[in-house]
Amino acid sequence: MMAHRFLPLGITSLLLLALFTTGAWQFEGFGSLRVVLNLFTDNAFLLITALGMTLVILSGGIDLSVGAVIALSGVLCALLITKLGWHPLAAFALVLLVGTAFGAAMGCLIHHYRLQPFIVTLAGMFLARGLATTLSEESIAIEHPFYDSVSDFGLALPGGAWLSSSAMVLLVVLAAVLLLAHYSRFGGYIYALGGNSQSAALMGVPMARTTVGIYALSSFLAALAGIVFTFYTFSGYALTGIGTELDAIAAVVIGGTLLSGGAGYVLGTVLGVLLMGVIQTYITFDGTLNSWWTKIVIGILLFVFIALQKIMTVRQAHA
Repeated sequence: MMAHRFLPLGITSLLLLALFTTGAWQFEGFGSLRVVLNLFTDNAFLLITALGMTLVILSGGIDLSVGAVIALSGVLCALLITKLGWHPLAAFALVLLVGTAFGAAMGCLIHHYRLQPFIVTLAGMFLARGLATTLSEESIAIEHPFYDSVSDFGLALPGGAWLSSSAMVLLVVLAAVLLLAHYSRFGGYIYALGGNSQSAALMGVPMARTTVGIYALSSFLAALAGIVFTFYTFSGYALTGIGTELDAIAAVVIGGTLLSGGAGYVLGTVLGVLLMGVIQTYITFDGTLNSWWTKIVIGILLFVFIALQKIMTVRQAHA
């Protein structure tokens, strides 16, 4: 039983190792520390989003609004900083508060009205994207000394490697989510809710508080990802993050978390995002493959992991 639980995680780890080793053997510099750290920098906003998605899927839910929340957060940041003259830190605080409240509202609807997370978060996706577009249809440039300072900040490492500020934020978030999911009472509630909601209620799990907290945290992390993304582009744009929710879900599933909830690991999601990043890096180094091959390979992997999840679920039911 324990071996079955870790099987998807093991497969993802082996695939990541095999592809990275192949790339390092084929291309000079592929296996360098610089490339490894660039994986974390380039995918920081996606991994932060996927960590929130992991908690939602572990609880048996789904959050389709995260990509739109990323866009709304970026547009709000740009408006507050550029148009209203706010300091970026004050803008960040308000954006994170708005994101958290947005997720909490969806969580309330899901729990108190017994609505399907798919429908509620789909409505949230349209609402957040619509609000972002209403605020500004054009990209809003962000010009502020704070952005220049943060973008230039980082930790120089041997071999020309650079641990960027975005990667540092990611590592802090990762540590916090790891502790929350695997070493806190709230994390236990998430797993219990995803395993069997009726049993969780009988066990005394605070269903309302847990559900609202999960979606609030997911939107908080999506808003944070939106802030991080503004440091990539130095702008806010309403069309940012289209499809990010699908990439996040793909990373969670490839990382071994069951779509039905109740089983999975935060580190699995990290491996899933890194695997997607290594695929893209391999294609970039190769230079002859179309970038759409990334989506093709991810699609194939999703089919494989969904089939594997189904086989494991059936075997556990008959065990």
